[in-house]
Amino acid sequence: MIYTVTLNPSVDYVMKVDHFQLGGLNRTSWDEKFPGGKGINVSRVLKRHGVSSKVLGFIGGFTGDYIETFLSEEEIETDFVKIKEDTRINIKLHTDDETEINGTGPYVKAEEISEFLHKLDFLRKGDIIVLAGSMPRSVPLSIYHAIIHICEEKNVSIIADLSGEVLKQISPSAKLFLMKPNHYELGELFGVRIQGIEDAYIYGQKLVEKNIENVIVSLAGEGALFLTKEVSYFASVPEGAVKNSAGAGDSVVAGFLSGFVNGKTRKEAFRLGVASGTATAFSIELCTSEEATKLMKEIKITRL
Repeated sequence: MIYTVTLNPSVDYVMKVDHFQLGGLNRTSWDEKFPGGKGINVSRVLKRHGVSSKVLGFIGGFTGDYIETFLSEEEIETDFVKIKEDTRINIKLHTDDETEINGTGPYVKAEEISEFLHKLDFLRKGDIIVLAGSMPRSVPLSIYHAIIHICEEKNVSIIADLSGEVLKQISPSAKLFLMKPNHYELGELFGVRIQGIEDAYIYGQKLVEKNIENVIVSLAGEGALFLTKEVSYFASVPEGAVKNSAGAGDSVVAGFLSGFVNGKTRKEAFRLGVASGTATAFSIELCTSEEATKLMKEIKITRL
C-alpha cells in the first residue's frame, strides 16, 4: 500500500486575471478550486495512473471538508486527523507572471499530532510512504524523525519530497527509497547555488552517498537527473508552453512511483515521472495519464 503524508494541505484557488492592476479592481476570466498539498497531488496523479493510495494528514473546517469530499469523489482513500481550525487556502494567480500566495496553515494541538502518529501503527513491511510538502506552524520538525523511525522499524520504504529546514532535519543515517529535490532545494540543502547540470550531478551524488537509494533532481526546463549508486541518467524535456508550475514536481514523484510499482525498470519509471511532471507543467491542472503517456516518446534519456 502507498501512503502519502500532507501535514499542511490546502484548498488551492487558481484564478486567471488578464491585465492585472495592483491596487485596482481585478476580475477573473476563469477560476477553479482544487485540493492542494504535495502529498495530495502525488495521490491524485497516482490515481490517474491507475495506482491506489491513502492520504494522511490534518484537515479542519469547511476547507477541510471540501478536500475530503473532493478526494472521495475521485475515489481516493483518506484517513485524516480532524482538527478545529480551518485548513488553509492558497491563491494561485495566473496573469502576466505566475504568482502564489500561500497560507501559513492552522494550529495543530499536541494530542492531534499524537493521533496522527498512532495512525502509522497500521503500516506494514513493503508499504511505501511519501512525505511531502510544508508543515503547519505548530507542528515540530521532530515529527519527521518520529515518522521515519516508525517506518524504519516496520521496513516501510520512504520517499521524501521536502525542502528547507524540514529537509535538513532528516537524519543522514535515514535510509530513503527516493528523494526528489529541485535544483534550488538541492543547493539550499548544501548551502550552494546549483548552476546547471554538472552542479546538480555533483551534489545529487552526495545524496546517493548519504544512503538514499534513488535521487531525482528536477531542473525545470533544463530536464532532470536520476542518480543511484549503479547508474545515472539525464532526461531532456520537450519544449512547450508552461501553464502551471505548481504540482509538476509532485507529478514527477507520482509518475516514477507508479512506473516502479507496476514493474517498469527504473529508467522507464524515471521517463514516466519526467513525462508526468512535464504534462502537468503544460496543463492548468494536474496531468492525466493520457497526457503523460503521449509525452513519454519525446523524453530523451542519456546515460551519464
